[in-house]
Amino acid sequence: MMSIVHRAAEASELHLAAPLPRRWRHVQGVAAKARTLVPIVGTDGDLLVAAAWLHDIGYAPGIVDTGFHSLDGARWLRNAGFGLRLASLVAHHSCASYEAEERGLAAVLTAEFPMEESATSDSLWYADMTTGPDGNDVSPGDRLAEIRRRYGPNHLVTRFWHRAEPALMEAVDRTEARMRAQPM
Repeated sequence: MMSIVHRAAEASELHLAAPLPRRWRHVQGVAAKARTLVPIVGTDGDLLVAAAWLHDIGYAPGIVDTGFHSLDGARWLRNAGFGLRLASLVAHHSCASYEAEERGLAAVLTAEFPMEESATSDSLWYADMTTGPDGNDVSPGDRLAEIRRRYGPNHLVTRFWHRAEPALMEAVDRTEARMRAQPM
């Protein structure tokens, strides 16, 4: 039987590598970063790494439905049998609830996928927020600045990141505190 991490990596590569190569590089970097965080999430290590592989699968052609990648990806994962917890981590990664509000999908997101507040969800957000679009390591501040440049000042993505920044930084801070407390 294939492990959840192997299955996640294969699904992500299949759906992202050819059509969205830059997104694929980002995902590979997020998964690599997540692997370094396994010691701080205990028995959720495989879940964290699988979620990292799959966090942006909702951008893939053929999976896009609403245009809200977190929701589209989570629905696809649930339907593909990846389990509700993994789908929910993807649904809510990196403050997706703020984007859901901007898109008028907050009630749908929360009705379908419970939000988890844990070392695992914080670690996924941390891995995403410290990995640039090409898979390189970046500071959270540089990542947010790059997103703002890419989308422009009036785009809904820029608006949601502006509102989400304090919560994102709290997750980053909690993860960094866990890293300092845990020999890695």
